[in-house]
Amino acid sequence: MKFFFRILSLVAVLAMSLTDVAPAWALTSRIKDIASLQAGRDNQLIGYGLIVGLQGTGDGFRASPFTEQSMRAMLQNLGISTQGGQSNAKNTAAVMVTANLPPFASPGSRIDVTVSSLGDATSLRGGTLVMTSLSGADGQIYAVAQGAAIVTGFQAQGQAATVTEGVTTAGRVPGGAIIERELPSRFKDSVNLVLQLRNPDFSTAIRIADIVNGYAKARFGGPVAEAKDSQEVVIEKPREADLTRLMADIENLVVETDTPAKVVINERTGTIVIGSDVRVSPVAVSYGTLTVQVTETPQIIQPEPFSRGETAVQPQTDIQAQKTGGRVAIIDGPDLRTLVAGLNNIGVKPDGIIAILQGIKSAGALQAELVLQ
Repeated sequence: MKFFFRILSLVAVLAMSLTDVAPAWALTSRIKDIASLQAGRDNQLIGYGLIVGLQGTGDGFRASPFTEQSMRAMLQNLGISTQGGQSNAKNTAAVMVTANLPPFASPGSRIDVTVSSLGDATSLRGGTLVMTSLSGADGQIYAVAQGAAIVTGFQAQGQAATVTEGVTTAGRVPGGAIIERELPSRFKDSVNLVLQLRNPDFSTAIRIADIVNGYAKARFGGPVAEAKDSQEVVIEKPREADLTRLMADIENLVVETDTPAKVVINERTGTIVIGSDVRVSPVAVSYGTLTVQVTETPQIIQPEPFSRGETAVQPQTDIQAQKTGGRVAIIDGPDLRTLVAGLNNIGVKPDGIIAILQGIKSAGALQAELVLQ
């Protein structure tokens, strides 16, 4: 609890320091940091493969028959006959292989892949992914993956206990996939540039368009950008401009950003994140909790010597009820520093502050969006 309030105090000090510096330093960002190019998005790849070389932690062929079928098909493609043979070794596992194909990736470059167990394998540690083709949503093969799988988790098991750290049925193959086919569309074939804001906001989109138009008027003699909505800004390519050089110049322009006021609450971990623009109207808050503690202290009653009695257990229960809190505090948050100071003055735990923020929102005094995770 003390650690949590120290964090809130640190946020208050940070908010106070931000108000003392120039807004150009605190609220400006490069376009490349707040927006992404629509033509430069990632593409997802997927494939089915086998991991071999496991130390008895692979799939059981009885519980995962598709693993045996895949292994037989692979051996037949290699010219090895498997008719009449049956193996019970658990050193093979069937996995799904996934990867993200980065934008403008060229054939011959490498990307990381993720492997995830499909069957009843207990660990992929020490295994090697055999050649697996990775396809896109259009069914075309864009990469081929192979290599040693790296698993960060581990599992230790004895006769009476088992210790597991992390996930042992999923891992990564760094640089394990080689790109074999480039994407159909190329960057320089585009007619215009479409910028997508990572945090959609109408004010920021308009400012991006204005900054780009100011640059275009000085460089090309006319405006080229238009904000379509809160997320997209379309930039037309001038005739005499090189698209790559144009994007390099635009992405380094500095824009004053704006974001809506939000309070993000994660009730599972007790995390509270309050934006700098959050405001609270004057409101009185009282918070109190009732704690009931039940203690069981059974007593063993022994019979007297030579009484032929039996040992008995006499239950004894102690119940204590304690009510804490109940103080009334006035919270008026014209800025982040005052809001954090008001929450600190109430002196409750993080779950209590979460309940207070939800109550303030229900009362209409929290001038921000409340996001519950």
